[in-house]
Amino acid sequence: MADKKAETNNDQVYDLSNRVSRSVIAVIDTVVQRGGFRGEELTTIGQLRDQAVQLVQVCEANRAEASAK
Repeated sequence: MADKKAETNNDQVYDLSNRVSRSVIAVIDTVVQRGGFRGEELTTIGQLRDQAVQLVQVCEANRAEASAK
């Protein structure tokens, strides 16, 4: 029973992480298209976007692994 609850909680965390990361990527891409960042901010913004992409990849891999079970 505890394993099922932990699995449900993990699924919720992965789902939320996936949605938040996709939103972060969309916001960054939109602001960049509008020229909303100064040059000195681009490294930090790029790193944040890269981290969000990595998190989406982890979430997708988790979803694929769960589907294979």
